[in-house]
Amino acid sequence: MVARVSISSALLDELQAASAASPGAEICGLLYGRPDAIFMAEACANVAPRPDRAFELDPAALIAAHRRARAGGPAIIGHYHSHPSGRAEPSAIDAEAAPPDGALWLILTAGEARLWRATPDGAWHGRFDPVPLAIDAPCDAPPPSP
Repeated sequence: MVARVSISSALLDELQAASAASPGAEICGLLYGRPDAIFMAEACANVAPRPDRAFELDPAALIAAHRRARAGGPAIIGHYHSHPSGRAEPSAIDAEAAPPDGALWLILTAGEARLWRATPDGAWHGRFDPVPLAIDAPCDAPPPSP
């Protein structure tokens, strides 16, 4: 596994701003890049029955993203979501919903962002391991793929 994953400060700022703009519901979306870097994020609708407590990515957006990736588009490496009134740590609800597929989970709160990897026997709720997040200057990240 990769020791750390980088993200540009500009992209992280955008995600933090979106999280702050939705204090009553979890935001969510997809992360694109490669195993050691998040290059791009795509906001998706949260279609969970209780978006104040959980998130569920819009299935149509997820299917479309997988189709684009199979057609040569950017690789999906995970997703992000917010915990508006919680901590930047996976919840028990997150652990129940997470397949142990190695995907990255970026969790945002009002003042913090932490990265996690979903694994079969993670240290956190038996499902997640923390991943160091390196925040790079905006010019350090390669441009997103068209």
